[in-house]
Formats: sequence, structure tokens, C-alpha cells
Amino acid sequence: MNTFQALVLDKVNDQTQLEVRQLSMDDLPDGEVTIRVSYSSVNYKDGFVTMRNWGVTSYPLVPGIDLAGTIIDSVDERFKVGDEVIVTSYALGTGHFGGYSEIARVPAKWVVPLPKGLSLREAMILGTAGFTAALSVQRLEDNGLDPSQGLVLVSGATGGVGSIAVNILAKRGYEVVASTGKTNEEDYLKKIGAKQILHRNDIIDTDQIQMREEKWAGAIDSVGGKTLQYILSTLKYGGSVATSGLTGGIDVATSVYPFIVRGINWLGVDSVECPMPTRLKVWNRLGDDLKPTILNEELVNEISLTELPEVLATTLEGKGRGRTLVKL
Repeated sequence: MNTFQALVLDKVNDQTQLEVRQLSMDDLPDGEVTIRVSYSSVNYKDGFVTMRNWGVTSYPLVPGIDLAGTIIDSVDERFKVGDEVIVTSYALGTGHFGGYSEIARVPAKWVVPLPKGLSLREAMILGTAGFTAALSVQRLEDNGLDPSQGLVLVSGATGGVGSIAVNILAKRGYEVVASTGKTNEEDYLKKIGAKQILHRNDIIDTDQIQMREEKWAGAIDSVGGKTLQYILSTLKYGGSVATSGLTGGIDVATSVYPFIVRGINWLGVDSVECPMPTRLKVWNRLGDDLKPTILNEELVNEISLTELPEVLATTLEGKGRGRTLVKL
């Protein structure tokens, strides 16, 4: 395959363009491992990159912060032709050609062998969102969370991180309360494991009360802003919130009181520069004890490369549900 198709973000006369183009192997950036991509996925971050040029350091760029496929060339002895692999995070799709391409070339240090228990398709149904959800669960449990302690809240529950987090937590025996602004998605959330559904307006701090009634043993938050403020004010003694998103804003107004009076923990979850030993551990768990039970069509909307521009244009509007899978 000397030429292949890719979605390219470019700047022409100070105007950005997003279109499917024919590329050659010579167009690819440097890297030790070349991959025939089978699947990618759509993340909120992909919407920022393509619609707002967030984090883009140079043009042209192939977006897509996730990919899974089969190695067709490698100069690193750890990886062989024919190996099935995953690449997510780092500069993939932001500063380095990403997953929205039939062929990708990446640094070997970014490559994760496909875990036992996962197919390439399942790996990209998970993608960065699934990895972030699983890393959030691990961080919470590393900080003492246990199903016997009570309710666990998941904000933004119909999104990629939220949906997978709800399902993983339910599978592990937690009683999950899911928050969403989509009143028509209650059946979906209950189907994937939520026991209770709250409207997102019910968990927003509108009056900056720093300590409220204790409610949650733990929480996974992909929203931030005033939603995170509310969660911090309602965690039970010793409870933790794992936070990874900013759809509700980047500013969080709080005080030391819930931290020093209730001993709560605010756990930042970063998927981009997560150390490789932790990355490998979490991905292997996603093929094992943290593997969701919903890696099927209920969670997945599958699209082609040519459909991507239209889907990416709506990504930041928060209208989606579950995961959008890109088949290359």
C-alpha cells in the first residue's frame, strides 16, 4: 500500500480545512513502528483539535488520539510485523499524525500490545475514554473505595468516559448514581448499570456552599466546573473523586474545609502522559477484570472515515451517547 486515505487538518490562507486526502508513505512522520490501522474512535479532545485547533503545533495534521491495528513494519525489536497493537495519548493526533488514517507511523515507546481478552475493535470501542474510565476506577480503589461504602456518582454519564465508568463500576458491585442532562437516556443508563439517575442540574453548585450533606463514597467526574464543586462538597468522610474532564468549565471554587474536615481526596486522572507501566496494567485489566459488559451495538455508533468531519463538528455539542467507532 504505497498510498492510503487519511483525514487531514490543514491551514490554507489562515483558514483551517478538514478533508479526506490521499497520502503516501513519504508523508508519514518519523517513528520506529508502522501500523495498518483497523479502527480509531472519536473523543471530545478530537473535537477540540479539529474544530478549535486546540493543541495543534503544526499543519498539516492527521487527527485522531486513538488507533488500533497491525504492525506492517518495525525497527524496534520489541515489536514484530503482524503484532496487533494499540496507540493512544502522548502527542498522537495533536502534534503527531494520529489515528484517522489507514496507515500510521509512531514512536515505539507509545505502542501497547493488544491485551489478551480484547479484539482490535473492542480496544477502540474503549479507546482513550475507556482507558480514562478504568484508570479512574483504579485510582479510586487505590485510595480505598469499596462497594460496601455506599453510593458512587458518575457525572456526564452518557459520554464515553461516563458510560464505560458506569458499567465498570456496576460490574464490580458498586451502586452507581448516574448524572446526565439527557432526560431521554434513563433506560440506556439503567441498562448499562446505573441504579439511580439524576439530572445534571441537581449536582451543580450554584451558591458556593463548601460543605453539604455527605452523599457519595466516591465519584468519577468528566465535567469539572460547578459540577466538581458540588461533588467536593458532598463526598463522604474519606471519599474520593477522580476527575478527568472540563466540559463544564476549568474553574473550580472550593476551600480547604472538605479536605481537612472530611479528609476527602481530589484525584487527577491523566491519560496523556500516564507512565507506561501503569498504562500497560490498566489496558491489561481492561481485557480482564475491568472489561465492560457493554462492548456491543448498544454502546457503539460505527462510522467511516468520510463521515468523520460531520461527526466531529457535533462532538463539542455534547449530543452523542456512548462511543463512536471509526472503521478504517
